[in-house]
Amino acid sequence: MTASTRHVAWTGWDDDPDRLEAATVAVRDDRLAALGTSRATSYATAWALRTGPGWVTEHLDVSVRGLGWSRHLDLVRTPDGAWRADVRESGTPPPGLAAPGIADRASLDGALDCDVALCPVTNTMPILRLGLLDDRPPSGETRLVMAWVDLPSLAVLRSDQVYAAREPLDAVTGHGVVTYTSATRDFTADLTVDADGLVVDYPHLARRL
Repeated sequence: MTASTRHVAWTGWDDDPDRLEAATVAVRDDRLAALGTSRATSYATAWALRTGPGWVTEHLDVSVRGLGWSRHLDLVRTPDGAWRADVRESGTPPPGLAAPGIADRASLDGALDCDVALCPVTNTMPILRLGLLDDRPPSGETRLVMAWVDLPSLAVLRSDQVYAAREPLDAVTGHGVVTYTSATRDFTADLTVDADGLVVDYPHLARRL
């Protein structure tokens, strides 16, 4: 894979047209670094992500701001595979919002990736690591554990997910299709992605602008 830096933006689907996502993503060899923002109707999010070799998450920094409140999450995956979170809060968050941070550290055992809710970029790491866009992708499904970051609470929870190659990269469009399944939420979608593994169309979540 050649090195590239991309500036990409998405909008929500018809059921969430006011949500906007934007990111700058630098892909180098077998790792990436990215900065992004997200705007919803009641809060705004800013994040920074860095992976190590094999597109394995090293560090995620996320801030959420609403009217009269804010939260910040510093999420780290250490070299021995443990996850650590530091959180800060200010103001009065909306009622019923879950506590930020890791709810159960043991539940994240085996997780290589973070997955930020509503963020198309965090699908890229498993797609590239599993080689789902290669000429000869792995057959069948691969089950993964993710450190899923809920928005806007910034609670970090276990998420069981399944990835599988569906359609190879098309030489004309430069797009391929990967099937994503959330075993935690009983949800499946066919993600259209480009040659860098970045989402072009994620049904009911985001479409590229």
